[in-house]
Amino acid sequence: MPSGVRDGAEAGRPVGGSGLGELLRGWRERALLTQEQVAARAGLNVRTVRRLEADELRRPRSASVRSLAEALGLNAAEVSVLTRAANGLPESARPTPRQMPADAAAFVGRARELAVLDDVGDAATVVVTAIDGMAGVGKTALAVHAAYQLAPRFPDGDLFVDLHGYTRGMAAADPADALARVLEVLGVPGESIPQHLDDRAALYRSVLADRKMLIVLDNAADEAQVRPLLPGAGGCLVLVTSRRRLVGLDDARTVSVDVLPLADAIALFTGTAGEERVAGVPREVLAAVVRRCGLLPLAIRLAAARLKAHPAWSVRHLLQRLEEHQHPLSELRAGQHSVTAALDLSYEELTAAERRAYRLLGLHPGVDLAPDAAAALLATTVKQAATLLDRLLEGHLLQEPIPGRYRFHDLIRTHAAERAAVEEPESNRRAASARLLNHYSRAASAAMDFLYPYEADMRPRLAPGEVAPPALADAAAWLEAELSNLLSLAQLAAEHGFSEHVRHLSATLHRCLRTRGRYAEAETLLERALSAARAAEYRTGELEALLGLGEIRQMQCRYETALEDCSRALAIACAIGHRAGELRALNGIGMVRGFQGEYARASEHFARALDIARAIGHRTGELDALIAAGNVHRIMGWYERSADELARALVIAGSIGHRTGELRALLGIGFIHLGQDAHGPATDYFTRALSLARGTGHRLGELDSLNGLGHLHRFQGRYEEAYDCYEQALRLACEIGNSNWQFEALHGMGRLEHARGEAGQALDCHRQALVLASDLRQPSDQARAHDGLAHAHAALGRPDHARRHWTEALTIMSALGIDRTEETGVDVESIRAHLASADSHQLPAVGP
Repeated sequence: MPSGVRDGAEAGRPVGGSGLGELLRGWRERALLTQEQVAARAGLNVRTVRRLEADELRRPRSASVRSLAEALGLNAAEVSVLTRAANGLPESARPTPRQMPADAAAFVGRARELAVLDDVGDAATVVVTAIDGMAGVGKTALAVHAAYQLAPRFPDGDLFVDLHGYTRGMAAADPADALARVLEVLGVPGESIPQHLDDRAALYRSVLADRKMLIVLDNAADEAQVRPLLPGAGGCLVLVTSRRRLVGLDDARTVSVDVLPLADAIALFTGTAGEERVAGVPREVLAAVVRRCGLLPLAIRLAAARLKAHPAWSVRHLLQRLEEHQHPLSELRAGQHSVTAALDLSYEELTAAERRAYRLLGLHPGVDLAPDAAAALLATTVKQAATLLDRLLEGHLLQEPIPGRYRFHDLIRTHAAERAAVEEPESNRRAASARLLNHYSRAASAAMDFLYPYEADMRPRLAPGEVAPPALADAAAWLEAELSNLLSLAQLAAEHGFSEHVRHLSATLHRCLRTRGRYAEAETLLERALSAARAAEYRTGELEALLGLGEIRQMQCRYETALEDCSRALAIACAIGHRAGELRALNGIGMVRGFQGEYARASEHFARALDIARAIGHRTGELDALIAAGNVHRIMGWYERSADELARALVIAGSIGHRTGELRALLGIGFIHLGQDAHGPATDYFTRALSLARGTGHRLGELDSLNGLGHLHRFQGRYEEAYDCYEQALRLACEIGNSNWQFEALHGMGRLEHARGEAGQALDCHRQALVLASDLRQPSDQARAHDGLAHAHAALGRPDHARRHWTEALTIMSALGIDRTEETGVDVESIRAHLASADSHQLPAVGP
């Protein structure tokens, strides 16, 4: 694949691993193998395996590490962790996650359940406990309370994941999306998170392998949602709450939570209302109150809060009011019935402004909200909204799990939404949703403009509103906190006909989701935008959605689909005279053609894009076209033209502050010098690029830089330095799940092993590289891998095998209509010379 062609997204630091011995021992035990069996499979001495597990051998040979990984059946993410540990690389600093919500202030009872949860067993194994029970019975409160009691035993922190299995108006959390969020919390940068669920789950298990963490998976829908979120080894404790009994979770303990015993229910009511409010009240009256609440903790807390809020009320007066509310909402299920009377009473005791706030807050589709979002929803000031939120919090109608962010219990959210449906006219509900969408959309625009100012002209704008966008002290932190809400709002917009907001959010969040590797969510959002645009016959919106889909699918190496998206976008752009869209579509098509090895066609598209960019003064589009064209022309051997294009790109990138563009231009120029054997300048450009990539967290740029430096060292005979660069690149490519860069690293290692006279090792590397190139459907890279295999076979004295692979390389290049690849020495003329040597049994002594 052309080096430097793909524009990678910014990302953070790499994932660290645990101690080498502990990792090996854990994976061996998982595979049910003895040390002797591992040694036999890996071709190692059993004493070596023992010393490695005992941490007596700190820096094993790379070949031994690869053999062990194969013997243990490790996946790509686990290989990355193992290799990092074997090289003694320090783990990146990361804060200890402490995500548990606040503990219940008046938690009572549950002694039997707490005793079961306290028995965590063997500290070296994962313990999973599934807590089930009806809605409102206190499953989450029990899990959180137990978590606080157990916290000292889990020094590596805690995670709290709301799976929304039974949250009204919200789809149950996709395990893949939940894993993406958790992995980021655990220190995995977005670019490092693999695309597929199984790969994300494997990386999650690897990251947790050396940690003792307490994990609460709250509100689970079923076993399938939970399984990918379970650690595989180590000393983690997992508490799962669900309304269903999760009998399908293997080896999980189950704790069923029922309503409170009468004595505990009375104690909870007393603790919440205050001893002084129930002093002298006969026990039978207290018993009648809690029975009227169905002995459900949620209903009891609500009723007690009402009593506490009304000093003039007696407990008997409260009981009388509860008895007047005996008609639960029609669709509330078993377990919610007993809450309805308490909620109705709490609701009726609010002021008019508080009741309105309660109703409208029930329309918020996300997980939680901050006062500024509440202010937009309620059409009031942030100060007034904060006061209303605090009043609802005091009445136990809202929760504040972390300071400044408020959320409903699922049952209360249902009640609030029902009250809104009954008491708020449709026009009021729609106006409130519109205000909320405007607020989040403008805030998202402000955050993205701050983080990516050079792409501001590529994002749509909403019409100016009466209220200015909120001031964001930390744009990145705001996006992190609000991203799940933004995605929920996009779904609300799609379902309720707010097509302009669907378009705006999909285009605005495009870069953010790409950066975090959340391709599935980006694709879903863009498909919603595409459907909305087509329904409204809005061609510009259709164009933007297709362009975004093309870019996401290109990132996923789905080249044919990406080409279809970009081609459709190009047709629309030409039809409606949208020059910027035409420019972006041409760049997208050129990128895909380049990945497919069709360099001449790619060049044509970049040339057209460049003409348009200059004609309309689109600096970012001009930068993209210059860099992509420069890299393709370098591959085609047009070095002078390529150098001119990349030099101009470097100037533009510096003038508009486009650090990613600057990095890509530096890399392209470095590879030009490398191709011309100008090793001094090449070293300078690659070193500058590596420094910039690491400084900005650009992982793909780091890979490209390491690859270039590896080639430099190899060409100059510095084999150890070359191997170090390739190995770093392979580790990083595995960490971020990038198959293309795994190919480049393995292919470079193969060339290096051949240069060192290790033809067998070279053969193994090129075989792996060919599999990757075939999976990626990158024929030019397949030709390169075949050439590597041919040289390895030739060195091993296998002329027939060598001839077959060189012939296959020629066939591929002929089908592509090219006479060279991006790699020096892999061209038609050179391969024909090798074949002639093979035919005369005078095989080349060394490879390129």
